Amino acid sequence: MPLPEDYLAYPRRAHGMDQDRYGWEPADRRAPLQLKSGAKAMTFIIVPLEFFPLDPPAKPFKHPGAMVTPYPDLRHYTTRDYGNRVGVFRLLTELESAGLKATFAVNADLARRYPPLIARIRAGGHEIAAHGVSTAHIHHAGLSEEEERALVRETRDVFPDAVSWMSPARNESFRTPDLIREAGFTICLDWESDQRPLSMQTAHGALTCLPNHHELSDFLMLTTRSQTEDSWAGQILEAAAQTVAEHETRGAQCFGFTLTPYVTGLPFRISALTRVLHGLAAMEGLEVATASGVAAAFAEAAP
Repeated sequence: MPLPEDYLAYPRRAHGMDQDRYGWEPADRRAPLQLKSGAKAMTFIIVPLEFFPLDPPAKPFKHPGAMVTPYPDLRHYTTRDYGNRVGVFRLLTELESAGLKATFAVNADLARRYPPLIARIRAGGHEIAAHGVSTAHIHHAGLSEEEERALVRETRDVFPDAVSWMSPARNESFRTPDLIREAGFTICLDWESDQRPLSMQTAHGALTCLPNHHELSDFLMLTTRSQTEDSWAGQILEAAAQTVAEHETRGAQCFGFTLTPYVTGLPFRISALTRVLHGLAAMEGLEVATASGVAAAFAEAAP
């Protein structure tokens, strides 16, 4: 039996991904960009500061760092608390020793509970990015528009001056980009579709999405995959060196990665952290900046 005439007809077939937020623009088909600073590549460091409730909801899923064992999971709860009480200050010390500024993505609930920590971060000249309400308030398609808008509004009220946004668990609904842009955020740290800032279309104007590489996350590599600290450090430095080396053919590129206080802030990992931060700071052709600094530099870049 022959196939119907319309069986192989795909009226919506087109190049690119199945979404209309940004266009299909592979790296080998666009003009290389040159940064005004002369840097060949840029990287940005994200430090998530998160509030983990002792009895988190499981809808739509538990945050990757949420409690694991039956209630009350005091072992994992106190580990996360250690990150905000001790580990983050080690990260601050090492960042400042290397002369680097980072972007601290902060939950609204944590900012309300620990104002001295926020003041310490601001005093160090680091950037504060909004990181949703808490790890128990994940954005997903099961929320109504008003429910999600209320989460964004609550977060914005705590961070009235923030320009950068990172969703809890880096999870979004289909409408999240529209809602965060509506609230005045211009930079998003959830997506990683490219190797340079990506302009995403929303109902309220363009949203700049910076490539935050999950594959370089300390939580993923050190905790989930159980890689060694030397392996983790080597992969970050290799990613930076490769990005710099590709400047000759692809122009300026960038990438980001996370440092989690309750993971990399542990004492036996500080030597690896020092290797990473000082290695990045000393790498020829590489500039380390905050998320907003990277977005601004690429906005001024020219072919």
